[in-house]
Amino acid sequence: MERRFFDLGVDVYVKGRWYLSDPADSAGNEVDDIWRFTEGRPIELRERLRIPIFRPGEPLDIEFAGAGGTPIVSERVASVFRELAPDDVQLFPVDVDGESNAYFLLNATRTIRCIDDAACREVQFFTADEELHAHRAGEYRSVIGLRIDKSKVGDARVFRTWGWHLPIIVDEEIKDALEANGIFGGKFEEV
Repeated sequence: MERRFFDLGVDVYVKGRWYLSDPADSAGNEVDDIWRFTEGRPIELRERLRIPIFRPGEPLDIEFAGAGGTPIVSERVASVFRELAPDDVQLFPVDVDGESNAYFLLNATRTIRCIDDAACREVQFFTADEELHAHRAGEYRSVIGLRIDKSKVGDARVFRTWGWHLPIIVDEEIKDALEANGIFGGKFEEV
């Protein structure tokens, strides 16, 4: 049977949900490179980060914090990744302002070049003649209706896609385990 994969996202339609800001250091200063948490490679953190609340509300089990979209997950979600995908993720404890429950920054450590351009509804690429984004030539500007070529995934269970780092892709077993654990605020779209 062919493996199935899903884009793990946040349900933005949860009424009264919280919104988190970009990670900060212990002194409250925003971290320098907020994008490193979405690049799909291992990172090193020298100190425990703080996650300010942008808009108070109902805590979610998964949230993509701030402009950088840093994945912040509850212990319930972290335990699934810890058990089923320890080689594909890093989990860093963080302090969410005003929360006594445990939360973690989830970093997917793998990037796979597997987007199936022809199967996606629409893809657009950055070009070399764009002044601001010339360094991103060949990478995706936009992907609508994401579909991946599963033959290129190998043994990965959690990963980001090359050139389009926004989604966190999880395999079906992880999706099912998260749903069985009662993930609140998460949603899945098959890719």
